[in-house]
Amino acid sequence: MLLSFNLVIATLLKPATGALADRIGLKRGLTAAVALRSVTSLLLALAAAPWQLFAVRGVHGASIALRDPSVDALIAVHGGKRAVATAFAWYQTAKSSAGAIGKAAAGVLLGLTASDYTIVFLVAFAVASLPLAIVARFVREPEAAPVPVAAEPPPRPGLARFMGLGFLVAGTAHMLGALFPLLATEYAGLTPAQAGSIYVLAIAAPLTGPAFGWLSDNVSRRLVLSVRSVANAGSSLLYLAFPSFAGVLAGRLVDDVGKAAFRPAWGSLMAHVASFDPRTRARTMGFLRQGEDAGEIAGPMLAGVIWSVWGAPALLVVRAAVAVVA
Repeated sequence: MLLSFNLVIATLLKPATGALADRIGLKRGLTAAVALRSVTSLLLALAAAPWQLFAVRGVHGASIALRDPSVDALIAVHGGKRAVATAFAWYQTAKSSAGAIGKAAAGVLLGLTASDYTIVFLVAFAVASLPLAIVARFVREPEAAPVPVAAEPPPRPGLARFMGLGFLVAGTAHMLGALFPLLATEYAGLTPAQAGSIYVLAIAAPLTGPAFGWLSDNVSRRLVLSVRSVANAGSSLLYLAFPSFAGVLAGRLVDDVGKAAFRPAWGSLMAHVASFDPRTRARTMGFLRQGEDAGEIAGPMLAGVIWSVWGAPALLVVRAAVAVVA
């Protein structure tokens, strides 16, 4: 509950925080999000009770809710119509790489300080505060497009359809997120060392994101968007048919490549939908992200129930079937 609490809060708040970013400005929204995120690390250093940890995770969720619509809208505006997927791809690649580096650095700090978490949190606070200067110096607020008094924005495609697509794709993708170690060790029979080595061998897969961004911009967004679902189905079948080190490694590589392909194409699609009414761009991004986040929450829950009742093979078959529907 604690680990997912921030995502639940972010999912609930995103439409409202997106509307807030539209009102106060995307740069201000991003600045506030970065400030909240840095404060989260400082509050963790001071937390001493379980309820305080939940409160801190709630603040973290609020920062995510304000950050994502603001960043998505800024990339949609500044990325350019012909390179918006590539811009989303580079952002996601940098974000994923930084997350991996941060986790590794935290582990090293804990080893050097005899597991002194307070020092880790204070260092994280200092590092998380650095983007404030970068946002202030380099991020430009988009210029408001002139709207004639008598003009009405063109009709926007129904958001529910796109939210549903994001829900299906994200839910299918995250079905095995937390369960992958169990899949590798209990279902495929790998040792913990073998399972850990798969994470290392698959580390280059997310770096394919910019290539998929270029394909989305220059060849076909629909094609690249479908790669995620093909990867979800393909990796599930690989895990099912080849429960061995080679099979699990191949499935993981296919899965991670699909994730790298999804973000730029999905970002490009969000930018297209939001462009129908630039005045509510961030709010639209918030709604679309809400559907995606809801899938990220529901997917692991459904996966846990299916595994518990019918076993891992049933989970893999259901995951492949839902991916085909998406």
